[in-house]
Amino acid sequence: MSLCATASREAAEPLAGTAATARTWLLVEQTGPWGAKALTASHLDPALGRALEAAAKGTGVRVALIRRPGRHADRHDATRHRLFLAHTAPGRSWIRTTTVADPQTALGLDFAALGAGEHGDLWEPYTGEPLVLVCTNGKRDRCCALLGRPLAADLAAAGTEVWEVTHIGGHRFAPTLFVLPYGYAYGRTSLSLAADAMAAARSGRIALDHCRGRSTWDRPAQAADLAVRELLGEDRADVLDVVRTDRLLPQPPPPQAPARPQDPARPQDPAPSPGSTSPQAPKPPHDTTSRDTAPHDTEVTGEETPAWTVTLAHSDGRAWRVTVEQRADGAPAPASCGAPLDPPVRMAVTAVTATEDSPALSG
Repeated sequence: MSLCATASREAAEPLAGTAATARTWLLVEQTGPWGAKALTASHLDPALGRALEAAAKGTGVRVALIRRPGRHADRHDATRHRLFLAHTAPGRSWIRTTTVADPQTALGLDFAALGAGEHGDLWEPYTGEPLVLVCTNGKRDRCCALLGRPLAADLAAAGTEVWEVTHIGGHRFAPTLFVLPYGYAYGRTSLSLAADAMAAARSGRIALDHCRGRSTWDRPAQAADLAVRELLGEDRADVLDVVRTDRLLPQPPPPQAPARPQDPARPQDPAPSPGSTSPQAPKPPHDTTSRDTAPHDTEVTGEETPAWTVTLAHSDGRAWRVTVEQRADGAPAPASCGAPLDPPVRMAVTAVTATEDSPALSG
């Protein structure tokens, strides 16, 4: 049986810059089985699922379903639903929680404010262990069930505050792990790695091993954050922040030299008289049969390689500019089980430069 997670691992596909993007997460407990699009294919009212998707669109809020690990009987009688809201921005991360009889309550949320990190004292602050989410939705991709569910079960048996979740992106990196409140995602997760990520989060830190990025930011910024952390050996979650991300525009081709003006027409030499010899006519400045006048290939094949400059700031005043390119030059692999073989898109960090007013990076 071919698995996308196996293909990705064998191809050594990089993990950095692959986390799902969301500043704020709304997690709704829903027991029972999940379909591929769980918000509209589970025991949650499909109309409510569609309404939540519509309300969250464009706000920076991502909605997902959660359930406790274990066997999931086809239950319709769940009377209580645990809800979590988690904001992941550096220095402003928080988790709020409540339990409701009807998840329809979530439609009354101010999604725009929540996406901006304003909870308005909604619900109760969550003060327990960091939340650990493991993707286990086998209807979306079988790797998530085959690899994710055993990990979730082992974490639950170890006493971890773990929930199964419908989708956190990156089936091919299963088992995938997501830790709140900081919002760092992990791929190809072992039980020991999950334990390290939990222990780090308890002390306001992150585990850098197998880290995919912080969901707060888009993917170029995720890769830039991890690159700076690797250079510094920095694992404190909230000391680095993304100041801005600028798309680099393709550079225009260099201007060509203007065409050389033709020499003015010369009068025709008189025809040589019989028996006389004519001097050899001078050659033109360039031989018209030479390679100099062969047509130059000026056509751009395909799209320009997307690239960005990401500016990051440290809480101690240092800052860096990181150049990131989007590439698709790896070994072909499926993005999910059953998908065609294509080179995976990855974020490649090509330069990390301290800004002029920041101390240079030491080795």
